[in-house]
Amino acid sequence: MEINFIALLLAAIVTLVVGFIWYNPKVFGTIWMKENNLTQEELRTGNMLKIFGLTYVFSVMITMTLMSLTIHQSGAIGMVGGPPMIDSAKPSFQAFMTDYGMAYRTFKHGALHGFISGLFFAFPVIGINGLFERKSWKYIFIHAGYWLVTLTLMGGIICAFA
Repeated sequence: MEINFIALLLAAIVTLVVGFIWYNPKVFGTIWMKENNLTQEELRTGNMLKIFGLTYVFSVMITMTLMSLTIHQSGAIGMVGGPPMIDSAKPSFQAFMTDYGMAYRTFKHGALHGFISGLFFAFPVIGINGLFERKSWKYIFIHAGYWLVTLTLMGGIICAFA
């Protein structure tokens, strides 16, 4: 199983594209700013190169994790010791990969696993942080919704193309 690193790098852009739409003042941006007591002027004072650059780096890290959650064949490769050991794997491994190497490698399947990751990982993390930070449920649901959509799209792209 070859890894398509270009697909992973492209999937990482999803966080920026969805964020541009999701946090736009015409969508949820105005509510989000109100819940954080921020103004447009305050948001403009940030170092955008640093914010967008680090966002992309963190997003690439997320794609690596989503790859193992959406592509089930990753587990089979791990069982033989990882990519360096594939050539020395037993013939049964090669037979398995011949039969099932591309099973469930669709956008739909990856989107399902991305959504599940958002619902059962991102949402609880955001919820816990929001509760301790005394944030409103609006704040929590805006961020959780963003990650549900983002991880769903990223999971689909990674599973279908990576």
